[in-house]
Amino acid sequence: MEQRTAKVAKLEEDQAVHSEASMDSADGAEGDLSSAQKEEVEAKEDSSGNDSPVSMKQPSSSSEPPDGDMTILGGEPSTNEPSISKPSTIEPSTIEPSISKPSTIEPSTSEPSTTEPSTSEPSTIEPSTTEPSTSTCDYKQKGKEPEEVEVGRDDSEIRCCSLEELHRVPGCAKPLGPLSFSGQHTVLVDVDAFNKKSVLVVQDGQPMWDGNSVRMPYAPENTLKSVVFKDVQPRWITIKKELGNLAKSKSVTSSEVERAIKKYNPKYQHRWTFDALHHFFKVLPVSEKPTYSRTLSRIAELALKLPDCCKKNIPLLQDGQSKSITLSQVQIASLLANAFYCTFPRRNATGPHAEYSNYPIINFQSLFGQRSERKGQKFRAIFHYFQVVTGVSTVPRGLVTFSRCHMSTFPNWKSCTALLPKLYITSEGLIEKDGQGMLQVDFSHNLVGGGVLGNGLVQEEILFLINPELIVARLFTEKLGDNDCLKITGSQQYSKYTGYSDSFRWTGPHEDKTPRDEWQRRHRQIVAIDALHLKNPKEQYNMKDVRRELNKAYCGFKGEDKTNPDCYPAVATGNWGCGVFGGDPRLKVLIQLMAAAEARRDMAYFTFEMKDLEMDILRMYNFLKTNRITVAQLYKSMEKFWEEMRTNGKQPSDLYSCIRSYLEKSKSKN
Repeated sequence: MEQRTAKVAKLEEDQAVHSEASMDSADGAEGDLSSAQKEEVEAKEDSSGNDSPVSMKQPSSSSEPPDGDMTILGGEPSTNEPSISKPSTIEPSTIEPSISKPSTIEPSTSEPSTTEPSTSEPSTIEPSTTEPSTSTCDYKQKGKEPEEVEVGRDDSEIRCCSLEELHRVPGCAKPLGPLSFSGQHTVLVDVDAFNKKSVLVVQDGQPMWDGNSVRMPYAPENTLKSVVFKDVQPRWITIKKELGNLAKSKSVTSSEVERAIKKYNPKYQHRWTFDALHHFFKVLPVSEKPTYSRTLSRIAELALKLPDCCKKNIPLLQDGQSKSITLSQVQIASLLANAFYCTFPRRNATGPHAEYSNYPIINFQSLFGQRSERKGQKFRAIFHYFQVVTGVSTVPRGLVTFSRCHMSTFPNWKSCTALLPKLYITSEGLIEKDGQGMLQVDFSHNLVGGGVLGNGLVQEEILFLINPELIVARLFTEKLGDNDCLKITGSQQYSKYTGYSDSFRWTGPHEDKTPRDEWQRRHRQIVAIDALHLKNPKEQYNMKDVRRELNKAYCGFKGEDKTNPDCYPAVATGNWGCGVFGGDPRLKVLIQLMAAAEARRDMAYFTFEMKDLEMDILRMYNFLKTNRITVAQLYKSMEKFWEEMRTNGKQPSDLYSCIRSYLEKSKSKN
C-alpha cells in the first residue's frame, strides 16, 4: 500500500509539472494530413510535384500453380565489393528459436458480440517480445492482484496491468501451415519450392496491362514516343540504356540521376526539380560521398533485375475487396529501386481524372524536389536501406504479406456486452519498440504512407522510413475506405532514429533480430487505420463519427474468425487521429478500448510523454473497469454526452465527468 501511495504521489507531482501538455506532443502520434496537404503529399507531377512541410509535432487475379521458368531469389555471400549478384539459389534464414509465452497470460473476459463480421485475409503471425518500458502506473507486486476500487470511489487507487501480462507473438501465435495461394491471396514465389525445399524461387507468370493490376515498367505496352524520330518504342529500352549506364559506373552523381530519369520521363523535363537530392550530395562529408555514389549505381542495377525478379502479375488491392499479396524481400527491393528511379508508368499524373488519382504517389520524384532538412534525414534512411539490400552478404531472405481487409458487417455497439480489456498505459516508450510482439497501429493517412515521399515526418512517415519495405504498399493499395484497413506482416526494421517532425534524425543502422514465422516473415504485424480528419473538432462527439471510428478501429483490430482469443496479441497504440486531425485523445482511447474489447484483444497505450493524459485515462479506466461497465453502457454514455453538448452547451473537457455522472446515475437506478 505504501508503494502504491508513493507511486500516486509521484504521478500527481508529474501532473503538476506537465499540467499543460504540448499540443505538439499530441500531434506526434498522428501521421495524417489535411486535404490541402494531401494534394502536396500526392505530389502532382504536372507541377513541381512536392508537398510542403507539414506542421505537426508529436513523436483480381489468382496465383497460378508453379510451372515454367523459375528464377531463384537472392545471392550468395562474396568477399568481393558488395553488389547485386546474379539470381542464384539461396537458403532462407534459419528460423530463430521461439520466445516462450509470457507468464500470467489469461484469456480475455470479454464476451464477443452476437454479430461476427467476416474478413478475408491469410493467416498472419505477429511480432516478437521485447524488454518492457517502465510505466508510471505499473507498480503492482508480482503475483498479487491490485485491490478493487469501491464503486463511486475516487482516483486515489490508480492501477493498470503490467506489460508482461499482455499477449505477444511468437509466444501466443498459432501454427500457420504450408504457404498457399488462392483467388484472394497472390504469392509471387513458387509455393512448392518454398514448402518442399525451403528456397525462395520466383513464380513464373505474365504481368497484365489492365486497371486491376500493377502496370510494370518492362511491359511491352509501356511505350515512349521518340522526340527525334517521332516513332513509338517500348519505354523499357530507354530505361535499360539509361540505368545500365549508371549501373556500370563506379561513381554516379545526382546530376546523372536527374538526366537519366528525365530521358524516359520527357514530359516532365522542365517540371521536375531535383534540388533536394543535389543538396543532399553537396553537403555530404567527403568521406561518405563514394559510398553514396556507389549506392546510386547499385540501385540502378537492382531496378534492372525487375523482369527476372517479378514475373507474376501483381493485383491492385482495390476498395471494397479483401485481398493479400505475399512477396519476397528481394522482390520488394527491386520494386522500390524502380520507384526510386521513377520508372512506374502512369503514376506521375495525379489530377482528379488521372488513372491512379485514388492511389498514393510511388515514384520518388516528389522526394527529390524542394529541399529541406527533413528530406536530408529521409535520404539517410532510404540510402541505408538500399545499401543493405544491395550488399551481397546482407540481402534479406524472407517474405512480407500485405493484406487489405474490407468489412461489411459490424457489431451493434448499443448491445455489445463485452467488458473492457486489460490496459497497460505509459507516457514513456514507443509503439515500435515496447509494443514488439503486438499488433502495432499505424496512424495512417487514407493514402497509406502519407507524406513519406514528401515533407511529412510524423508517426506514419517515421514508421515507413525505418521499415522502408512498407513503402511498396503505395504501389498497389488504393485509398482506404471507411470499412478498410491494411495489415502488413513481416516487414524488417533497418534504421534507428531520434526525434519527431523537424527534430527527426536518422541515427544509424538497426539490426533486426525479430524471429521469423513458418512463412519466413518477421514476427511483426502493422495495421494501417486512418482516422477522420475533423474540420470542426466538436463534431467528433457526434455519434455518427463515433461509430465510424469504432468500426474503423474494429476492422483493424479484429483477428481471424474461428481463432482462439489466446492467439491474439495485444494492440499497441496511442493517440490515434489526434494532432492535426483534431481528435480528442481522451475520446479516442475509449473508442479504441471498446473496439479492442469487441475484438477480444488487450491493449498497450502510449501517450507520448503526456503524463496528465496518462493519469486522466487511468482514472476513467479504473472507474469503468471497477464498475464492470460494458461496451454498450459506455456507448450509451457517449450518446448522452453528445446530447448534452447539443442542448446544454457541454464542452469537450467535460467528457469524462459527464460519462462518469451518467453511469453512476444509471447504476443507482438499477
